[in-house]
Amino acid sequence: MKLERLEEKIGYHFKEPRLLKQAMCHSSFANERHMDRLFSNERLEFLGDAVLELITSEFLYTAYPTMPEGEATRTRASIVCEQTLALCARELGLGAFLLLGKGEDLTGGRERDSITSDAMEALLGAIYLDGGFASAKEFVHGFILNDIEHKKLFFDSKTILQEEIQGETTELLHYELIGEEGPDHNKRFTVHACLGDQMIGMGSGRTKKAAEQEAAYRALIERHKVREHSNTK
Repeated sequence: MKLERLEEKIGYHFKEPRLLKQAMCHSSFANERHMDRLFSNERLEFLGDAVLELITSEFLYTAYPTMPEGEATRTRASIVCEQTLALCARELGLGAFLLLGKGEDLTGGRERDSITSDAMEALLGAIYLDGGFASAKEFVHGFILNDIEHKKLFFDSKTILQEEIQGETTELLHYELIGEEGPDHNKRFTVHACLGDQMIGMGSGRTKKAAEQEAAYRALIERHKVREHSNTK
């Protein structure tokens, strides 16, 4: 079964498999089959959103004891935002497990940030109901709060990259569209972040803006890895 493969990936096996199926059930699937809207993942998403905020708040409070409240609030917002959760969903391959209506599936719903980020929250809500807070916390730490220093960069990564580069060089940061594919209703754009003539990051997305954001994020990760490596020498 496909959903059993998802259980293997997340390292959690549901006592109530119906919760996992509901977490993966988009409203378009329920509507297409004339199911009650309550069978979709919307209520689980609502619950998962609250659980994620609490676990993230606890993590920031304990892991960063000197972080001021304002910075903690901004950091939490960057972690629980749609783009970051969609990034986590892509790393998990969550889109392949979604139950979508035919129309939503044909128009690229499995890669749409709004759908995959909602599914990530719904999955968390399902784990919380099935296994309690400890299981939910383990999932969040394993698949959302992992690699936290890099994921914090994803929020407004274009601005962060611009500010970093301005402090180091007079070369201009710019973004080049290098490809687009797919029909008009399901475009995918690929963009390079460039510093002068050098490509420093590549990203793709359903909009040019999303592709630029990911290219900037990838550039930031590489820059920070180089910096960390230099510091350890």
